[in-house]
Amino acid sequence: MKHQSDSSHFSAERRSFLKGGAALSGAALAASAVQIPIAKANPKTTASTANEKLVWSACTVNCHSRCPLRMHVQDGVIKYVETDNLGLDNYGDFHQVRACARGRSMRRRVYNPDRLKYPMKRVGKRGEGKFKRITWDEAFEEIASNLKRIIAQYGNESLYLPFATGTLGATVAASYPPPRSISSRFMNSIGGCLGHHGTYSYAQIFEAIPYMYGSNAGNSPTDIENSKLVVYFGNNPAETRMSGGGVTYLYQQAAERSQAKTIMIDPRYNDTIAGRGEWIPIRPGTDAALVEGMAYVMITENLVDQAFLDTYCIGYDEKTLPASAKPNAHYKAYILGQGDDQTTKTPEWAEKITAIPKERIISLAREIATTKPAYICQGWGPQRHANGEQAARAIAMLACLTGNVGISGGNSGSREGFYTMPFVRLPVGENPIKAKIPIFMWTDAVTRGKEMTALTDGLKGAEKLNQPIKFILNYAGNCIINQHSDINRTLDILQDESMLEMLVVIDNHMTSTAKCADILLPDCTTSEQMDFCMDGSAGNMGYVIFADKAIEPQFECKPVYEILAGIAEKMGVKEKFTEGRTQEEWLRHLYKLTQEKNPFFQQFSFEEFREKGIIKQKDPAGHMVAFKKFREDPVANPLTTPSGKIEIYSERLAKIAETWKLPEGDVISPLPIYARQFEGWDDPKREQYPLQLVGFHYKSRVHSTYGNVDVLQQASQQSVWINPLDAEKRGIKHGEMVRIFNDRGETRVMANVTPRIMPGVTAMGEGAWYMPDGKRVDHNGSFNVLTTQRPSPLSKGNPQHTNLVEIEPVVKG
Repeated sequence: MKHQSDSSHFSAERRSFLKGGAALSGAALAASAVQIPIAKANPKTTASTANEKLVWSACTVNCHSRCPLRMHVQDGVIKYVETDNLGLDNYGDFHQVRACARGRSMRRRVYNPDRLKYPMKRVGKRGEGKFKRITWDEAFEEIASNLKRIIAQYGNESLYLPFATGTLGATVAASYPPPRSISSRFMNSIGGCLGHHGTYSYAQIFEAIPYMYGSNAGNSPTDIENSKLVVYFGNNPAETRMSGGGVTYLYQQAAERSQAKTIMIDPRYNDTIAGRGEWIPIRPGTDAALVEGMAYVMITENLVDQAFLDTYCIGYDEKTLPASAKPNAHYKAYILGQGDDQTTKTPEWAEKITAIPKERIISLAREIATTKPAYICQGWGPQRHANGEQAARAIAMLACLTGNVGISGGNSGSREGFYTMPFVRLPVGENPIKAKIPIFMWTDAVTRGKEMTALTDGLKGAEKLNQPIKFILNYAGNCIINQHSDINRTLDILQDESMLEMLVVIDNHMTSTAKCADILLPDCTTSEQMDFCMDGSAGNMGYVIFADKAIEPQFECKPVYEILAGIAEKMGVKEKFTEGRTQEEWLRHLYKLTQEKNPFFQQFSFEEFREKGIIKQKDPAGHMVAFKKFREDPVANPLTTPSGKIEIYSERLAKIAETWKLPEGDVISPLPIYARQFEGWDDPKREQYPLQLVGFHYKSRVHSTYGNVDVLQQASQQSVWINPLDAEKRGIKHGEMVRIFNDRGETRVMANVTPRIMPGVTAMGEGAWYMPDGKRVDHNGSFNVLTTQRPSPLSKGNPQHTNLVEIEPVVKG
């Protein structure tokens, strides 16, 4: 049976569902479907109806915003959803944090046909989605007995918590990151588990940039009001962070104040730049080459900020080069062709790589070098490539060459920074297991765990692994299948039960990952439990939301805290896990600790905060300016790099390059240089698969969350972008079904023929739920059918924007 996220299959069912009809949650549950009581329209009902209440809640998905929702509840049912109405609609004031269409559709997530209802145990092959209903006690006993067996046989290093970001910013029901995750608290209470480093979002940039600056800090987007020029490398907040708590509003308002010109360097004419500034199309994975072509112009025309480079940086030229480096190993020599490769990085050289005309590279270099302050900022798209670490450092190098670091209106070249209110989190305890794998390489840890080492696989905290992964606890995440690369290979690994012995999934819906569970447990949504939610990226304004319990848990769903407490009890560690507190008691305890740590909260009691719904606080420093103190006095305020300065040449990276064992073609360099990438623009494989495929965040989903909400699917339909020139060569017409394929898999989706993507490049919104037929051909535009599991060199992160594909019309009949 097809997955029920097929809009043509379930639209009628959902319309019936939202009218109060019966709904199914997967084929195995058809016999036990239960009607959800949905309030029907009543012309006599008003907002003042006695049995209606208004409850504050939140959208806690992984868009880097945390948006408040105001639930209108009548007779125990959410009637409709509004958003923040507190504060002024003025930039610079305590503005309203308005949820986007995704958050406002929360009701359709709560009352969804894919909603999980009962604890279930797999009865078919992993991935088939066949389950039988069991009791909560049976589920707890099954999980606990397997945990005890696996720990006794393999040790705690064989247990693993994957990347899972379905609920972020929460205090108790937080799925990520590990230092805040409720599942980490559970694992630590039973002896710990194998750790990980990096994320699917920003592994490369967060590993690479600290080698230069010691951190990834960036100026807040509100500081653009002090900029004269904004240069975005693949940064697209209009789609990635589009809510009122996100960057879109802040960038637009700040840019209107400063009247700063915006230049967008991206293979796509994305929504952030549409109608606002200049688009410079660039081949994917070649951002570093563009920077080097501009660096040549700046150096030869004496446009670099030499005083800044001499005072604050290491390794720009010979006089600041570390003694351990060989002569001419500095950045200036590399650009001028005096380094090892003996290649001058002229605009003509860069044009051949980037497809940007040399004339525009020259004029762009002059414009950026002479316009100050310039807000040079990269999104996380350019670093999500096979050479992503090098690209991230190269873009940051542009900020150094122009001296825009540490000043108001400038930036470090990293992504935007933001202010977060100090708030005490749920303690998770200490993990006794110190080994950490790169987060993207969990499939390797399943298949060849004992072979993984620090020198070959980026293992941290240990020289090698002692055991492969045998048990995975997946809470609130669809990354196991939907968001991991090469879905077909991942399924092959999971279906070999001699490797991974148990996969437990705790979630709200029958996701692609949930279908692979051995034990499947129905979690409560944010609307069905009490929690604090925070960490929204509102620039220089922090806020915390009191997400109250709007309705009772549906069916037999339980909050994750109670689920893990139930397993902990079977493991004999319930008291250690709960410390004798309920979820609400934990929240009251943590709020009291927060009031002691941050006096700002002392003006609101717990009950006053509960009634108010949201508390906002401005950054006391005004705008966040990354490395401001360092810029003002580098001696008194050194960076956390070994030298205390910006390390353009990194001795640490030079040592790694000498000692690590890298596959052929992988590059780690002490300098931020351009590196070719496998499946890149000049790979010989392009003869077979001539189009470069990149992904982008999609308005109708946050990764895969909201991917099964019908109204969002219809508002922004999944498609593959293709340039008219490429479409004409292939006989592809706009709106028709096409097959996108390579040697890893195939997906089918509608073609969007548009000049908003450069020739030779194609793009798809990531996150569409995997929906295969019997031949493993996906029919829903699931991006990761096509992506590779070969990691990037330094962070061993996911290069999910580095792919070669071909596209053809679907042959009918």
